[in-house]
Amino acid sequence: MTQLIVAAVLVALSGYALYRTIRTVPQGQAYIIERLGRYHRTLGPGMNVVVPFVDRVRTIVDLREQVVSFPPAPVTTSDNLVLSVDTVIYYQVTDPRAATYEIAGFLTAVEQLTVTTLRDVVGGMGLERTLTSRDTINSELRDVVAEAAGRWGVKVNRVELKAIDPPSSIQDSVERQMRAERDKAAAVLTAEGQKQSAVLTAEGERQAAVLKARGEAEAAVLRAQADAEAQAMRAKGQADAIAMIFQAIHEGDPDQQLLAYRYLQTLPEITKGDPDNV
Repeated sequence: MTQLIVAAVLVALSGYALYRTIRTVPQGQAYIIERLGRYHRTLGPGMNVVVPFVDRVRTIVDLREQVVSFPPAPVTTSDNLVLSVDTVIYYQVTDPRAATYEIAGFLTAVEQLTVTTLRDVVGGMGLERTLTSRDTINSELRDVVAEAAGRWGVKVNRVELKAIDPPSSIQDSVERQMRAERDKAAAVLTAEGQKQSAVLTAEGERQAAVLKARGEAEAAVLRAQADAEAQAMRAKGQADAIAMIFQAIHEGDPDQQLLAYRYLQTLPEITKGDPDNV
């Protein structure tokens, strides 16, 4: 009976030792192995063999890119206005050993470094420049934080300002200013539209007056030409009539008494015509 118990204990110990000997590391993670309290090696993804009861897993490090949003931090601008700034950082552990042993809590260190650098950068800017220079602030933050975090085995890919919230009084002032600028722009556009409308109306009236005067002049010329042509036709008709009468008289060879008689009959008709015609 005792032998059976001892054998069962040995089997259980062997199974537990085998369990402690084989370590399967998932993809995207790294295991920090310590041997007798000192760093021994870093286990990569896959199946790994360790010495049971001598080697132990110190920590498990995630090698994937991480996104962390830091809580709002108060920042003072150069014109003594306190802003509440939220930051987001994208980082990735590239050296698990350094991230474990070079600093205690690298994420807290990155957060404090980000806030400190943010205060230095924004402290040299005014409110208006801070609100319009996000790309510049992001670039400066990333350069400073990435340089420091690189010593801890952490690669900082991006640092973004998620929100910049000025005091409520400043927000009201900015809204009023923007509203005044929009009203001013609208008034300018309205005045410009009225000016262009007046200019176009005056130009249209001028062109209409020119066209009307030109039409009246052309109509007067046409009327004068028509009157002249009518007078010429009447004069030609009278001349033709006189010529026909003269030819008829000449061909009839009348005597002096007949001519005097026809002259007296025709004279009243001649006097009824245009006095300018001969």
